[in-house]
Amino acid sequence: MHLTVELTFPADADEVVAMLADETFVRWRAARAADGTVEQVDVSGSPDAGFTVVVRRTLPTDLIPVQVRPFVGDRLEVRQAEAWEPPAGGRRVGTVAVEIAGAPVRVTGTVALERLPDGGSRQVYDCVVRASVPLFGSVVAEAAARAVRTTLEAEGAAGREWLAAGGRPPVGP
Repeated sequence: MHLTVELTFPADADEVVAMLADETFVRWRAARAADGTVEQVDVSGSPDAGFTVVVRRTLPTDLIPVQVRPFVGDRLEVRQAEAWEPPAGGRRVGTVAVEIAGAPVRVTGTVALERLPDGGSRQVYDCVVRASVPLFGSVVAEAAARAVRTTLEAEGAAGREWLAAGGRPPVGP
């Protein structure tokens, strides 16, 4: 199943890249984006060059179809990794992979960040969701795609809040 998610930010691409490579932001975004626990955040490299972001978190199983829950237990361990290349031609591109431990689901694809004419930025995830579950494969892939879309959109909202707060965790409701 194909999945495309487009996020926009009211900030220059360089500011968005700095945010995406900021470990404090990555941890805050991950904690805010899903009803789960952030277990690990690793950011290596730098915004000026290539960088990699890895987040491991546990989530409740209510994100997946009831038919699959017996196979994964009461919590999902999700690992999300993004590897960004150095800037080229005013764009940033990278690869993304999302794995759910113990579940036969994998999301792989690309991510790109580009400047918009209005001075903002657009981040586009273009992914394939695969689920290798007999009988329920398409149901699981659709549920996984919805969960990934919801999570990425929540992460985009967190990024807009972060930017609006001047590059730090927002305070208040």
